[in-house]
Amino acid sequence: MSPYIRKVQYYETDMMGVVHHANYLHWMEEARIDFLDRLGFPYADMEAAGVISPVRSASCQYKKPCAFGDEIAIEVKVLAFNGVLLTIGYDMRRGEDLVCTAQSEHVFMKRGGGILRMRRDMPDFCAALEAQVRVNG
Repeated sequence: MSPYIRKVQYYETDMMGVVHHANYLHWMEEARIDFLDRLGFPYADMEAAGVISPVRSASCQYKKPCAFGDEIAIEVKVLAFNGVLLTIGYDMRRGEDLVCTAQSEHVFMKRGGGILRMRRDMPDFCAALEAQVRVNG
């Protein structure tokens, strides 16, 4: 799947003129939502159906600073999925430069609480994620 592309906005920079570290988490979310949309499972539709996916953990390794106007390509990869826990990897690049690698883990729950049985409740979604794991194998 092609990467998610975004331009660094001025408001995302700090007094040193570089992107504040917290913004990379926002970019991960943008790229993840775009990935799910293109996979055929829009997150907005999942939420409307009562499915939520809270973040269990997130980590970033910053390689090079980004600045206002930089175009960042974010490649999203499904690293693992066991029917309950989804692990996603992110490679963020400015041209050929790797600027950040990141990872997030998500669980799937019912809006009112409780873990979903994804293989039973959303088998097509599970199959799509598992296919992505095989691609990224």
